[in-house]
Amino acid sequence: MARFRLIPRDEKFFDLFVALATTVRDAALAYQELVTDFTDLQAKADRLRDIEHAGDDLTHETMRRLNTVFITPFDHDDIYRLTSRLDDVIDHIEAAGDQVVLYTIERPLPEMKAQADVLVQAADVTLEAMETLPRYDRLESFWHEINRLENDGDRIYRRAVADLFSGDHRAMDVMKWKAIIDEAEIALDTMEDVANLLEAIALKQS
Repeated sequence: MARFRLIPRDEKFFDLFVALATTVRDAALAYQELVTDFTDLQAKADRLRDIEHAGDDLTHETMRRLNTVFITPFDHDDIYRLTSRLDDVIDHIEAAGDQVVLYTIERPLPEMKAQADVLVQAADVTLEAMETLPRYDRLESFWHEINRLENDGDRIYRRAVADLFSGDHRAMDVMKWKAIIDEAEIALDTMEDVANLLEAIALKQS
């Protein structure tokens, strides 16, 4: 039986979540292109910065709406956290791309490409999850898949760190590469935070 609502739910938040998740995917794809086709790096980093700015605009729009709408589709604090975490993912992906240019990286590590592939997969699943809202009972498969991908990313990250500290690389290169893979790892960890938030939201709404 459909639940009767005295006050209509504000559907705009769901549109904004989809827009933010789309921007996360755009950032992941742009980073994947940067580390896969290692040419025109400044232009690709600039593209990532433009995507990050678009994400900021969407985040500000969501926060403004959150502060002006009386009835929200689910808990106010959960909307704030979900928006913030999606924005954080974009920020960390952009930072990884920016550091490739700032540190004048000569070549990407194979693990950087593997990380980027996992980021894109997790971004795709995150977008699907946002498109599924507010059908909370259909979200479980999405958070399980994002958790699985985050575990894959952890293994890639640990392998990369082990290689960096094997003694086969110059100390300065190790520092540069590790800063970049750290940002990509944090981006993936933050997508897992998004998945965990979705699980909590779904449980509250059940």
